This record gives sequence, C-alpha cells and structure tokens, in this order.
Amino acid sequence: MSLADELFIKNCRDIIENGAWDTDLEVRPRWEDGTPAHTVKKFCLVNRYDLSKEFPVMTLRRVFYRSAIEEVLWIYQQKSNDVTKLSTNIWDSWTVNGGNTIGKAYGYQMSVKHKYPEGEFDQVDRVLYDLKHNPASRRIMTSTYNHHDLNEMGLAPCAYSMTYNVTGNKLNAILNQRSQDMLTANNWNVCQYAALLIMFAKASGLEAGELVHVIADAHIYDRHIDYVKEIISKEPYPAPVMKVDDITDFYKFTKNSFTLENYRYHEFDKKIPVAI
Repeated sequence: MSLADELFIKNCRDIIENGAWDTDLEVRPRWEDGTPAHTVKKFCLVNRYDLSKEFPVMTLRRVFYRSAIEEVLWIYQQKSNDVTKLSTNIWDSWTVNGGNTIGKAYGYQMSVKHKYPEGEFDQVDRVLYDLKHNPASRRIMTSTYNHHDLNEMGLAPCAYSMTYNVTGNKLNAILNQRSQDMLTANNWNVCQYAALLIMFAKASGLEAGELVHVIADAHIYDRHIDYVKEIISKEPYPAPVMKVDDITDFYKFTKNSFTLENYRYHEFDKKIPVAI
C-alpha cells in the first residue's frame, strides 16, 4: 500500500465518522442546480510524506499527475494567471470580468518582484537564490495569500504557502492549505507540490526530503460521501516509482520530465459533481 493511499483512507474515515457538519450554517459553495453544497469536516489535518522513500500518488483511483504538475508549473514557473495556457479546464469557472485570467491570484503573485539587498527578485527566484546562497535561512518561503489583492482574485488561494527548510543535504517543505476538497483535490495537490519540492531540490543541488501538508479545513461535500466510501473500500496497490529527468535548471522542467513507472490504479470513471 502506498503511503498516499494509507493517509487518504485514514483521513476520509476520520472525517466521515468524526467530522462536524455545516448543514446549520449558510455556505458559499453551490451545486450546479443551485443547491447549497454542505460539507463534513475535520480541523487541521497534518500529513507527512517522505519523498526519499516514495512519490505520494494514490492508487485507489487514477491521478492525472502530469496535469497536476502542469498546473503547479503554470503557477511557479510560468507565473501565469491565464487559463488558456493550461491544457485542462479546471480554472475556467474562476476567471474574472469575463476574461481569460483568474485575476491577481496564484501565478500573478509569483510574478511580482520585490526589492532585497541583493537586488530584485520575484518569490520563486528568491527561493532559488536562497537555497543556493543562504540554505541555513529560516525565511525561505512563498505565499499567494495577499490580502491587498484578494478582491481582484477569481478565488482566494486554497494552497497558499510553502515554507522551505534545508536539513543536511535534504530540502523539506511545509504546504499550508486553508481549505481542501478531499475527493477532487487532495492527492492532486499532494502530487503537484511534491513535484515542486523535487524540482527546487534538483535546481539547488539537494535531495528531496519531507513534504508536510497542513490542511486547516479538510472536508468532504455531502454529494461526495458515497463516492469517497466506494474509493476507500478498494485494496490499494504498491506505490509506483517516479523517475525524474536529470535537470538542474528549474525553468527547464516540463510535465513530461516526470514519469511514473509501474503505476497501477483502480478505475473510477463516475462523473463527480463539483461545487463552485
């Protein structure tokens, strides 16, 4: 059993069996038919993934990991908010003012330059600089949650910060997430930020260590409960092996730089409703 499967099963069972429902509250999300999308949740789940042992991809259902990596490259490498630059349509519902962008969210925040004693850097280039020149720093981090720009974002960032820490020759990181739709987004986010950590490590001459995922509000939507129960009832397969191209320039990675070997997964072709 892969660790990603083990933690997903554990987390979802805990949420379903011990979580708190918000059915007595007004909620923002709606289903396509306009019905309020209520959730059952647990506060503050913390999951640890040791990337030196395995890549944390689920086998309980297929994860389109290259699409997940494409999205994280769109944010941190291309520093884009233009949805037309993605091969998927996952951000189309969050564009602003009838245009093709999600406003001043995610990639836009990575593109803004700031002044430092060493010169001007955007957030990504500052991380790359510090990992090479100041690895003992406890200030190596990125954040997309800029309160000044929230009113110009299509969606307030969910996975909003990464804090990097070098220990010996290993690069570790904490992913902070304010909100997590466990069925549709949990392992998607884990895969993409694990890949991001690997890319930063390779670009800095380090080995990938731990990814710690902190979720403030880990929830399952009311119309997702039966889907989740079906998925976690399956017997997981062993974790596949991730092969990553030998690249040392962060800006040269593509989604095809990552290849899962022996990736076995359970088929799950049911159409899952998405709350907006």
